[in-house]
Amino acid sequence: MDQQGSKSQKCEIISREIENHFRSQIPDVVQIITNSCSNKKCFDHIDTAIIPSRDEVIEILHLLRKIIYPGYFEKNILDRNNLDYHIGNAVTDIFEKLSRQITNSIVHECQRYSKDCKECFIKGQEETIIFLKKIPEIRKILAFDIIAAYNGDPAAQSYDEIIFSYPGLFAITIYRIAHELYQQDITLLPRMMTEYAHSMVGIDIHPASKIGKGFFIDHGTGVVIGETCSIGDNVRLYQGVTLGALSFQKDEDGALVKGQKRHPTIENDVIIYSGATILGGNTVIGEKSVIGGNVWITESVPVGTKVMIEKPNLIYKNCNNK
Repeated sequence: MDQQGSKSQKCEIISREIENHFRSQIPDVVQIITNSCSNKKCFDHIDTAIIPSRDEVIEILHLLRKIIYPGYFEKNILDRNNLDYHIGNAVTDIFEKLSRQITNSIVHECQRYSKDCKECFIKGQEETIIFLKKIPEIRKILAFDIIAAYNGDPAAQSYDEIIFSYPGLFAITIYRIAHELYQQDITLLPRMMTEYAHSMVGIDIHPASKIGKGFFIDHGTGVVIGETCSIGDNVRLYQGVTLGALSFQKDEDGALVKGQKRHPTIENDVIIYSGATILGGNTVIGEKSVIGGNVWITESVPVGTKVMIEKPNLIYKNCNNK
């Protein structure tokens, strides 16, 4: 064997010895990590029911979009002759997946928080059927949202363009689905749904918020709509709008009090321009008001009021001058 081959073999032996030395420490590392799971100050999900699957929840959303907007998100042509077959297959698939995830959600809540678990598996299927029967109404209210987007955006060339590509409608569609489930007292899945939309298009809508028909979010990135927010009909928001909480009430022990109205009420036919921040559960924006860009509002605004900041003093300098 030549000198180079001998050197290579020696390096391989040394490398294997070093690797074996450190790999031998893995059982001790595993034990350290396992022991840390007994620390009550850390979080784990051990000895409890399986948590709902985020991946399957996302699959359900895409299946629901196919029957809410038939023909828009298909690989093959859909016509009236095969519509029953197509919707039948999709609904059956949704029923199996959604009932499983609702059941997992119910069982998880019962076991994780020691709640009274009564007929969880039956309830999972019952709640799925209740939700599926709401789809025609969800489609109807989303039609108002699509029309509002078309009428409110001069750049919109067609309803198809809005359905295919508008991030605002994507977020609103998922919100409408999630909100109905939330109304059925299924809380974990809706949060997973709206947070998926948030991660995709940057629009954060809590599923518990109440939003009327004809809702339009233009551009949309950075919009935040809090849990207890109430929005009327024909409201339009632009990017960067925050409908948030002004403060958080605490109990005697310093813990946050939940279930209080913390977010504003936006009445019918209001327009809120980009960057506006409206805070507080007692804050009401009166109908037909216009809220200008970048304003900060913590008090109620009367009906038919235009709110804007004063024009800033701009300084113009010639870039060639030092």
